[in-house]
Amino acid sequence: MRQVWLGAALMMVAVPVWAQDVDCANAETQVELTYCAEQDWLAADADLNTAYAAARAQMQGIDADLDADERGAANFLRDGQRAWVTFRDATCAAEGYTMHGGSAEPMVIYGCRARLTAQRTADLEAMTEEY
Repeated sequence: MRQVWLGAALMMVAVPVWAQDVDCANAETQVELTYCAEQDWLAADADLNTAYAAARAQMQGIDADLDADERGAANFLRDGQRAWVTFRDATCAAEGYTMHGGSAEPMVIYGCRARLTAQRTADLEAMTEEY
């Protein structure tokens, strides 16, 4: 049993090292394609977090200029963002069903998440620019 745990631990350490060798511009295998799709989503998510922070700061600034009983911009943005995450995850899970049970299913889900996340980032950036 100890050997099984040791083998599993070694595999967990080896995967990040292997992943550094993937050339996403020339990915060919399903493992590489899925890895690259995940990296695209993670990059899009980082951009989203930056855009959300800017939008939240702006909404907090709007709230600061209002009477206490009129405030709510930051809370509505937060609630909308939480609802959007639920929407994104459910939508992408549904889209994943085009490859349900297959090795490409995670890649499809990551691709969907990256696409929708980039769209949401653009929406948040537009909101920040308009106000």
